[in-house]
Amino acid sequence: MSINGRAYIAGAYEHPTRKAPDKSVAQLHAEVAVGALTDAGLTKDDVDGYFCAGDAPGLGPLAMADYLNLDLRHLDSTDLGGASYLAHVAHAAQAIAMGHCNVALITLAGRPRSAGHSGTAARPVIADAPDSPWEAPFGPTTVNLYALCARRHMHEFGTTPEQLAWIKVAASHHAQHNPHAMLRDVVSVDDVLASPVIADPLHRLDCCVVSDGGGALVVVRPEIARSLKRPLVRVMGAGEAAKGQRGGEVDLTWSAARRSGPAAFAEAGVTPADIKYASIYDSFTITVLMQLEDLGFCEKGQGGRFVADGNLIAGSGRLPFNTDGGGLCNNHPANRGGMTKVIEAVRQLRGEAHPAVQVGNCDLAVATGIGGLLGSRHGAATLVLGRE
Repeated sequence: MSINGRAYIAGAYEHPTRKAPDKSVAQLHAEVAVGALTDAGLTKDDVDGYFCAGDAPGLGPLAMADYLNLDLRHLDSTDLGGASYLAHVAHAAQAIAMGHCNVALITLAGRPRSAGHSGTAARPVIADAPDSPWEAPFGPTTVNLYALCARRHMHEFGTTPEQLAWIKVAASHHAQHNPHAMLRDVVSVDDVLASPVIADPLHRLDCCVVSDGGGALVVVRPEIARSLKRPLVRVMGAGEAAKGQRGGEVDLTWSAARRSGPAAFAEAGVTPADIKYASIYDSFTITVLMQLEDLGFCEKGQGGRFVADGNLIAGSGRLPFNTDGGGLCNNHPANRGGMTKVIEAVRQLRGEAHPAVQVGNCDLAVATGIGGLLGSRHGAATLVLGRE
């Protein structure tokens, strides 16, 4: 069964806050839920499917379903880290196609900024995780496990720090138009390279922001979507994949998007060349570059040349990306950036992005996410969305 055309995104909402010391995580989930339902023209009484991941407080979806007072017949708590919410859209479309629900609510929220979390601290040891005895003694952190991939990509393909910096430059050009973005100043390649090295070869400006907040989506049956007074955003294709250490066959130069992307494009019946706008998970600049290659926008090893010289900047570049400023400049709520990737893709397809970054005749978009650690094990999820 294909999900192409079997469900539509009717509501999308990004919380405007980037620091919420006065709010609980549950409250943030509730506020984004109300925002997305209001955007769709629906209420909580219309919701019969609920999707959340590990950022939701309590036992799976149960505590939040109770907190939101939802009357449900379908629940899903798939956790692929930052890629979860793209997978949730696909799972919601599948559930709708199977008749398991009619209106699916997906929420994300967190407050890592208020809690003082960052990607430079050693990751907590999960005692029963099969990798812990072998990796925990080395004290891996989020940033150095992404830096490993950047360094290997440079070694294999001659990618340069200047080329990675262009990704941040493009994001900053877009963030200047977003009043809610954490970092609105336009930066240059020299600015990125002059920022402190956090984990060689990644500089501070190669890293995403740490922010509180969240977002939500509402996915509905086609007939419900057509009854609402909102532009139609069709779920056309989806793919999921995972990549680990592969029994010692380690290659740090590709991500799981190498599998999730082609699956999504095939289901949608389109190719990367057809895409007008791309929401690319941007926890770090290297994350963007590797996904662009793996999704098929350029050959493996050619990502540095592809992103250089402003080629990702809306209005002038060949592939406008992350026109809200992305995780690099705007928002990375709960340290999970997949939700905001879908939200900005929906804005572009509706024609509701900021006029300075709105892509002309944007009728086809891709959104992709990475969850976990690029240098060890991670998941990827990719969506192809279209405007009707």
